[in-house]
Order: sequence, then C-alpha cells, then structure tokens
Amino acid sequence: MHAVDATDARILRALAEDPRRTVVALAQRLGLSRNTVQARLARLEASHAFLGFDRRINPASLGYPLLAFITVHVQQRRLAAITEEIARIPEVLEGHGLTGTADLLLRVVAVDAEDLFRIHGKILACDGVERTDTALAMGDLIPFRMDPLLERGPHMPA
Repeated sequence: MHAVDATDARILRALAEDPRRTVVALAQRLGLSRNTVQARLARLEASHAFLGFDRRINPASLGYPLLAFITVHVQQRRLAAITEEIARIPEVLEGHGLTGTADLLLRVVAVDAEDLFRIHGKILACDGVERTDTALAMGDLIPFRMDPLLERGPHMPA
C-alpha cells in the first residue's frame, strides 16, 4: 500500500467532506493543479487506499432498525466454510476475523428481537459453529469516521 503524504491526506479529507466533488472542484478547493489531484487519486486508488464507494445506507430505512454484534466461536479447521455460509445470510452486513476468545465478529441487522433470534439460529446452524454471544447496539455514539486521522495526518513509521 502506498504511503499517504500530507497532500494526499488533504485530498482525502476534502473527499470525505464531499464525496461528489469533481477533480476540478478538488483542485480549486485545495489550490492544486487538476493533473496533480488526478494523478494522486489514481495512485491512491491503485494502492487500495479507498474502500468501496457505495453510499452508506441506513438499514432502518429498509425496515431493519435493530443492530447487533455477534461474536462467533468456531472450529478453526472449518473457518473458511463457516465464513462462506454466514456471508450468504443477507442480514449479516459485515464480518471480521478476531484474535482472542472469539473467532468472528459480525455486524447484523434485524427487524426485531424475534427476527434476530431467527438470524442467530441460522448462524448457530452452520456446521462448525460452537457458540455465539450477542450484544444489541443501543445507539450510534461514535459513527464511523476518518476525519480525525486525516486531520492529524499520515502516521509515518519510525
């Protein structure tokens, strides 16, 4: 992955403020040439600095107001197959491999508690899942953000 410098961070911060900004608008806003901005964006994209460009959609607007985090304990030799099976459950929005006592952390949405129970059952039914722990999200206290890191600037290894 390409190391982000201060100029890249300025470009990323401006994009985070307004993702629809054109290259020309970014260049004008930052006082850079269009070619500089375009070349840096191309390099950032090639180095996988950008995650997906999909807009963040509130699951509640689709009828899924309940958010839960489920930790899953699995038989390690079945981890890949379990992950594939869990990925087929539409209500599982995200999954991360973990160190520590649990193996997976899932971000799951549901219509209500009964629906969460159904989804939980689908996860437990995966061959190799040993047990799960579920925590309901009570509120979005610190939404996903990148601005504080971009404001501080890139971390340079010592």
